[in-house]
Amino acid sequence: MGSTSTPLTLPVLPLDDEVVLPGMVVPLDLNDADVRAAVEAAQAAARSQPGKPRVLLVPRIDGTYASTGVLGTVEQVGRLADGDPGALIRGRGRVRIGAGTTGPGAALWVEGARIDESVPDPLPGQVTELVKEYKALATAWLRKRGAWQVVDRVQAIDDVSALADNSGYSPFLTTEQKVELLETADPVARLRLATQQLRDHLAEQEVAETIAKDVQEGVDKQQREFLLRRQLEAVRKELRELNGEKDGEESDDYRARVEAADLPEKVREAALKEVDKLERASDQSPEGSWIRTWLDTVLELPWNERTEDAYDIQGAKAVLDAEHAGLEDVKERITEYLAVRKRRTDRGLGVVGGRRGGAVLALVGPPGVGKTSLGESVAHAMGRKFVRVALGGVRDEAEIRGHRRTYVGALPGRIVRAVKEAGSMNPVVLLDEIDKVGSDFRGDPAAALLEVLDPAQNHTFRDHYLEVELDLSDVVFLATANVLEAIPEALLDRMELVRLDGYTEDEKIVIARDHLLPRQLERAGLNQDEVAVDEGALRKLAGEYTREAGVRNLERSLARLLRKVAAQHELGERKLPFTIGEGDLRGLIGRPHHVPESAQDPAERRTAVPGVATGLAVTGAGGDVLFVEASLADPETGAAGLTLTGQLGDVMKESAQIALSFLRSHGAELELPVADLKDRGVHIHFPAGAVPKDGPSAGITMTTALASLLSGRLVRTDVAMTGEVSLTGRVLPIGGVKQKLLAAHRAGVTTVIIPKRNEPDLDDVPAEVLDKLDVHAVTDVRQVLELALSPATNGAAPEVPVAA
Repeated sequence: MGSTSTPLTLPVLPLDDEVVLPGMVVPLDLNDADVRAAVEAAQAAARSQPGKPRVLLVPRIDGTYASTGVLGTVEQVGRLADGDPGALIRGRGRVRIGAGTTGPGAALWVEGARIDESVPDPLPGQVTELVKEYKALATAWLRKRGAWQVVDRVQAIDDVSALADNSGYSPFLTTEQKVELLETADPVARLRLATQQLRDHLAEQEVAETIAKDVQEGVDKQQREFLLRRQLEAVRKELRELNGEKDGEESDDYRARVEAADLPEKVREAALKEVDKLERASDQSPEGSWIRTWLDTVLELPWNERTEDAYDIQGAKAVLDAEHAGLEDVKERITEYLAVRKRRTDRGLGVVGGRRGGAVLALVGPPGVGKTSLGESVAHAMGRKFVRVALGGVRDEAEIRGHRRTYVGALPGRIVRAVKEAGSMNPVVLLDEIDKVGSDFRGDPAAALLEVLDPAQNHTFRDHYLEVELDLSDVVFLATANVLEAIPEALLDRMELVRLDGYTEDEKIVIARDHLLPRQLERAGLNQDEVAVDEGALRKLAGEYTREAGVRNLERSLARLLRKVAAQHELGERKLPFTIGEGDLRGLIGRPHHVPESAQDPAERRTAVPGVATGLAVTGAGGDVLFVEASLADPETGAAGLTLTGQLGDVMKESAQIALSFLRSHGAELELPVADLKDRGVHIHFPAGAVPKDGPSAGITMTTALASLLSGRLVRTDVAMTGEVSLTGRVLPIGGVKQKLLAAHRAGVTTVIIPKRNEPDLDDVPAEVLDKLDVHAVTDVRQVLELALSPATNGAAPEVPVAA
């Protein structure tokens, strides 16, 4: 296949940027000089030989002739469809072009040889499959173009060479591709090439159709969406008119509301995504109501609203002093915070690393000292909004971080709701009773607060409901608690601790006079010129009717007192104005509930018998006085050993063992009859047995009680003590010195014994309390016994009490 045969001499008919393959019939315009010259030369040569005039059709690309041409016969010369002279030429076979030669006419003559294009018969199996594939591809392409009449003609072609050359009619082939087909002499190779070209074109056409379809669908969708939106607006307008709403009132156009709102960029993107979902959702879909609720929440949050801080430091301090007596630590801390904020603002350091200058304070102290009301005063002093979040009894983590939106009735957490309620991003948020937060199978809310109260993290706080970042770094958080130990360690580490240790009696009188009495007069419907309470009555109310660290019961007593006076006036039993004196209290509200130990008859005091000592303790309600009683069992009836009662913890039980061991080993040195401790049972009791007690600070109190019991010497009534004891008799430091000294002062104690190493803690105790107390700092139990025990009355052996 592909061999050359009979030599030919033919005039050249050049085809500019066009290719004619064997089997094709093409009309050519005779106005073209080259075409006309070739046809005329062929006609002149045909006069001297039989047959139709013959020409050599040669593609000419950029002035260069191809190496292979096609033998063409001039079938007819006449007029073309547009009236111009033309010739109809049919391609007959391939010719290998040789050297140029001479001939009649103005045409270029060349020598050439026919190329043999025969194929074996029968066709091999591979060639047959190739023929089927080409016909299938050609049929698919022709059907897409609607050329049904051509399909049958292609299917009728059986010759491999003719089938391959039929591709010459394909309009999608480039001139270079047609030249490649022309110059491929082997019919099978040419058919394979034509098949590949057709396959590539169909693949490109399919991609183009897909792209066009996608583009059209996109355009159609946009047009349809635009039309539907206009229809939806028209329907909503009609519904508003039916419901009596004016066009222009608050509508459901969330997209316009989101675009008009002053939202951070990421929040705006999230909100617009939800608007897209809402517009696609049907009115009956429950998802629509969830999205509306979420969008309402986002739009109501004050994303860029901030109140200006009042940087009048003197004014802020005056506000705090006017609204709260005492509490100097907290006032100093707030004043420092404002001073630092003012300097940072003056120097342009408002935001550093995305974080602003918020604060997280933990106010820890007994009930009634003003922790909650202090939060409102701080907001007032700073010129900020105030929000209170009650955490007592919260057990669900979702209360802090919010619920996932997949839940029915989902809501944001309390922190987000507090910011929304405040209407600004820099309020004062009071987290009340943070020590009362519980944990169960629903999660640990205290752990959820870790991110909220961490100044390094809360500028990117993420609520489960909102799922967008909320900046809490400018919020001032004040957390209140009664018991420090109940706050998780990790949470406490993120907060700055400020202790409120209760008020002195003088502070209580000032608070009662300046704050509590005016408030209760108003609630009782009385004026300040109608009823007055003198200072003696206030002092007795604070000292004997109420004994507490705070002023809550003092306020209740004042309220009860004023109610009595108001009721008596309405019954005609008392005339106003009236001044309540110290002597009027018993007649109005009954007898005192707390008589100081020093005010009792000496025979009725608890320390009137040996074996009773006065200790000091710290409870959730502040400091308190604790009595320790000790007795020895009868050697004949009682079992030996140590018995402890009063609901004591393990640490306190160990302190009792240490006290007993110390006395057994050092009894002779202290001139105590320790022989009695070997065979007789020792019983130590802490009254108020319903109250759990623990801690090491009762060590020297138990030692003193046992020493008093063994020696028969009474413990001084005016002495109270606190301190841990070691086996060698050393007095070790303890905590809560300030609360304990305040409790001793309230109880009428005048002498207090504390460990030497706790002496620096006395700086925290108010000066008026220290002035009324004789504080002894000791290092050894022997010093405690010398101070606390009364001198022996005579040289007789002490009479040791026996337990009943």
